[in-house]
Amino acid sequence: MIKIIMHGCNGKMGQVIAGLIRDEEDLSLVAGIDPYQGIVNPFPVFSTIEQCDIEADVIIDFASASAADGLLDYCVQKKLPCVLCTTGLSEETLNKVKEASRQVAILKSANMSLGINTLLKLLKEAAAVLAPAGFDIEIVEKHHNLKVDAPSGTALALADSINEEFNNEYEYIYDRSSKREKRSKKEMGIMAVRGGTIVGDHDVIFAGTDEVITFSHTAYSKAVFGKGAVQAARFLAGQPAGLYDMSHVISR
Repeated sequence: MIKIIMHGCNGKMGQVIAGLIRDEEDLSLVAGIDPYQGIVNPFPVFSTIEQCDIEADVIIDFASASAADGLLDYCVQKKLPCVLCTTGLSEETLNKVKEASRQVAILKSANMSLGINTLLKLLKEAAAVLAPAGFDIEIVEKHHNLKVDAPSGTALALADSINEEFNNEYEYIYDRSSKREKRSKKEMGIMAVRGGTIVGDHDVIFAGTDEVITFSHTAYSKAVFGKGAVQAARFLAGQPAGLYDMSHVISR
């Protein structure tokens, strides 16, 4: 039985993950951390991570970026592997993630969806064939009207997975309205759409002469990210110190 602590257990994703874990025979949610105490849970909930004295095999984090430093300190102290799902981390905190991974296993990913992370792998293979053949590459991402960052971290991760195949030769273009000129072969457009309750929709378009190939991923609920986090927790429990990502999970 893998024992899990949920950091940010009373948030939307924390509650989704708690529900997913309840349905798994090999997993047990033994504690939660959340400053908001207005939800009754079938496990003990601590308002700060420092108060948590429950032994566990791994911790899943879906809390705020401001809580990440304290989380990392706790994981290093307890030698507790951490699935770090919180986004928007500062450069200082990202450096702390690297330092902490020298002492404990940490898995960090821009998107926890198993589908997106499989797509990242497929895009590398497609780009290696299509880009040299003259295909232009564009990315369109769509999210709900409450999302504050644009483009999404996932869109950038998709672009980066392609760009890595070409030594980062591509320039990312977010707005073409300011320059009225023909696109270059080494540019990749990334466009953001915001509206309604769209959970997450990403299209990667390879446009060639007389043919277009589109790779699409649509998330219909936040559960897809929770399922990926649960799979990541299974993978990370018992792993040696190091910095991991979802590519390690899907290639296991």
